[in-house]
Amino acid sequence: MPLLSAFDTLDRALDGTLLLPSDDGFDAARRPWNLSIDQVPAAVATPAGLDDLRLILAAAREAGTPIAVQPSGHGASGDLAGAVIVRTAAFDRLDIDLAAGVVVVGSGVRWGAVVDALEGTGWAAPAGTSPVVSVAGYTLGGGHSWFSRTAGLGSDNLRAAWVLRPDGTHERIDDDSDGEAMWALRGAGGVVGVVTALEIDLVRAPAQWGASLTFDAADSAAVIRAVRDLAAVAPSTLNVFTSSMRMPDAPMLPEAIRGKSYVTVQALSSDGAAEALLDGVRRAGTVQRETAGPTSLAALAAASGEPTDPTPGRGASAALDRLDDATIDALVDFRHAPAQSTIIGIDLRMLGGALDAPRRSGFASLASAGWLLHALVPNFPGAPAEPGDASIAGLRELLAPVAAERTVPTFLTPGQSLERCATASDIDRLRAVRASADPDGVLHEGRLPR
Repeated sequence: MPLLSAFDTLDRALDGTLLLPSDDGFDAARRPWNLSIDQVPAAVATPAGLDDLRLILAAAREAGTPIAVQPSGHGASGDLAGAVIVRTAAFDRLDIDLAAGVVVVGSGVRWGAVVDALEGTGWAAPAGTSPVVSVAGYTLGGGHSWFSRTAGLGSDNLRAAWVLRPDGTHERIDDDSDGEAMWALRGAGGVVGVVTALEIDLVRAPAQWGASLTFDAADSAAVIRAVRDLAAVAPSTLNVFTSSMRMPDAPMLPEAIRGKSYVTVQALSSDGAAEALLDGVRRAGTVQRETAGPTSLAALAAASGEPTDPTPGRGASAALDRLDDATIDALVDFRHAPAQSTIIGIDLRMLGGALDAPRRSGFASLASAGWLLHALVPNFPGAPAEPGDASIAGLRELLAPVAAERTVPTFLTPGQSLERCATASDIDRLRAVRASADPDGVLHEGRLPR
C-alpha cells in the first residue's frame, strides 16, 4: 500500500503528531542535530505513548517503509529517504534507585535531566559530555564519557531495556531473557525493536575532583607527550581529555578567544584529588591558566562549551592504538600548518582502565585501543567546504598507521558504517540478530553495512 494511504488514517488515529512533507513544520521536524546533514524522510512521527508507537509500526509495515528512531536528532548519518523518523520525547520516565545504584530512563530523556537529578548524591551517570544528547541514542551507540576509564562505555552499563518488538510485543529484556538482543543493543542501536526505556548502572563517585590546565599552543607536543606518559600510570579512577584549539579570527567569536590557539588538559577523578598525578603534565610547559577542586558532571557539562542548539559541522574521529613520538610530532605539525586552520579543535581522550575489560557482552568495544580522537570543522556561513574536507582527509591519512581496529559507533561520522566498529564476524552476528528480530525489515537498518 502507498505510504500516503497507510499514513492518512494513522494521522487521525494518533494522540501524538504525524507530519508529511506537505505539512507546516515538516522541515523543522525532520532536521537532525547536525544541520549539515539534509535528511529527507517520508514522514516524521512523534508518538504520545506506547499505543501510538504500535500504530506507527503497523502503518510502516503496511506501507513497506522502515522507521528510524531519532530521539534528539544526534548521530544522523544519511538522508533517510523513504523512511519515517520517530521522535520519542513523550517517553520521559526517570526513576532513580540510589540504594541499588540504578536509573531507569525513558528513551526521550536527555542526559542533562539525569545529571541534574544526581547532583549531590554521591552517584554519577555514565553520561557523555553534552547534556542535550539523549540517553538512549548515546547508550545504544556505545557512548564514551568522563567516566569511561572508571566504568566502561555507556553501553557497558546497560542492564536491561524495554523494547517494542516489530510484531507489537512490548517487554523488558536483559541478558538472561535475550542475551543476543542485549549484545546488539550495546552499541548497534535499536536493531531489535523500538527501545522505550533503559535500565542503567550508575557510577559510584562520592568525591569527584577536577582540574583544567591551559598552555600556549607552542607547548602542544610536550604537553601531549606528558599526557601520553601519564596514561601508563593513571589509575582507572582518573579520566583525562586533551583539547587543542585553534580559533579563527571571526567576528562572531568572543574577543578573549578570537584568533587564539592553545591546548588544555582536563582531568576528572572519581576518587578525590589527584594533584600529584598531574605534576608531569604541569611541568611540560608554562601553565597559563589552572583550576582545580571538587566538581561534578553538572559543572563539567556547564563548562564544556558543547552547543545547546542544532548547528552545522563536520569532522573526523578515530580510535588509536598508540600515541608515539612520531605521531605526536606529525599531529602537532599538521595542526599548526596554515592550510589546516579550518580544523578548530582536536580532542584526545585517554582510554584504558575499565574499557579494556568490559563487564558485559556488547557490540561496541574500545578494548585495547589507547586513545580516542575527534577533530571538529565547523561550517561557517558562506565559507567554502573544500578546505575543510581536504584537512579532514589529510588528518585521516596521518592517523591511518596508528588507527585501532575498531572505534565506537557514537564517534562515527556521516556516511561511515558499523564496519569501522567491529570484526567481520561481529557484523555477521549482528545481521543474524536483526534478521531474527525483524524479518520484514520494519526497522531502518541504520549504519549496518549495505
